[in-house]
Amino acid sequence: MEHLFVYMTAPDGETAGRIARVLVEERLAACANILNPVASLYWWRGRLEEARETVCILKTRADAFAAVEARVREIHPYETPCVVALPIALGSAPFLRWLEEETSPLPGRSKPVTLADQE
Repeated sequence: MEHLFVYMTAPDGETAGRIARVLVEERLAACANILNPVASLYWWRGRLEEARETVCILKTRADAFAAVEARVREIHPYETPCVVALPIALGSAPFLRWLEEETSPLPGRSKPVTLADQE
């Protein structure tokens, strides 16, 4: 099974926390780390912008990325939110097992939401 870090930015810590909580509660991500604040410099609609943002790093399975991205786009306030994935090339076996367990359906647990479930 492949694993990912999903990097997402949000306008502030409260928004990042709200989105992270939804993704972890829905078991689309096993964990979220919120880093606040970060300085961002970017082009938007032909203008160079500068802003304070919050970074959220999510840990999930590669096969859950489409559902993570779709859910973020549903609840994120940005028109074009940054939601990108970086593969986890290597990792502690117990940690990766935990990641899989917390994002997989188990008896008595709500199953993770996938894009197939939403269609």
